Amino acid sequence: QRLGGGVITIAGQEGSSLIKGETLADTIRMADGYSDIIVMRHPREGAARMSATFSENPVINGGDGAGQHPTQTLLDLFTMREKFGRIDGLHVTLVGDLRYGRTTHSLSLALARMGASMSFVSPDIIRMPDHIVNDVKELGVEVNMTNDLKAEVPGSDVIYMTRIQKERFAEEEEYLKVAHSFRIEQGILENAKREMIIMHPLPRVDEIDPSVDFTSHARYFEQAFNGVPVRMALLKLVLEGE
Repeated sequence: QRLGGGVITIAGQEGSSLIKGETLADTIRMADGYSDIIVMRHPREGAARMSATFSENPVINGGDGAGQHPTQTLLDLFTMREKFGRIDGLHVTLVGDLRYGRTTHSLSLALARMGASMSFVSPDIIRMPDHIVNDVKELGVEVNMTNDLKAEVPGSDVIYMTRIQKERFAEEEEYLKVAHSFRIEQGILENAKREMIIMHPLPRVDEIDPSVDFTSHARYFEQAFNGVPVRMALLKLVLEGE
């Protein structure tokens, strides 16, 4: 809307004919006829890629289940570049739910392509999927996989926190085993680099203490704000065919 366009919103099955039994492919075909571009968030991994095969117009993946979240990665990279002026040579520590956290999947692949090194910090049951780790290594980047966040703080330029996603667990008991695994408080930042920044795709639960919001390390609200201009730029580039 800020770019002067109109928006058609289809939110959930209730907002479309999916509730009547219409296939996703047919829904996309119908939306394609009314639109110049489709931005799609869907709970099923791979849904956006599949939908692109049924659309004449561009489809932007706004998040597909536990798969990927490429537009979040663009604003994450912008936030890092804005702070450091580069991506190459940075060390980024990704923390939390790395198994189901689609933001970390997309970000780790992009960071590897741009010359950053990484540490993956998580409980074993929600560690980064093997295929992501293998893809990162194939790009020539070695990753440190650990469950010791405190040990990673001194060497990190960026700490990328994520929440443990309760909705991904079939049993609450399994969620509770890992729910409070990692938490950033001011004490853990005593050995951090002066210029280190903390990022988070939001929403957060309790993995970052609110007192951290007032430190020079906190960057997650600026990160969220960057989503507006970055996605505006993406829409413009895609619509202009660049």
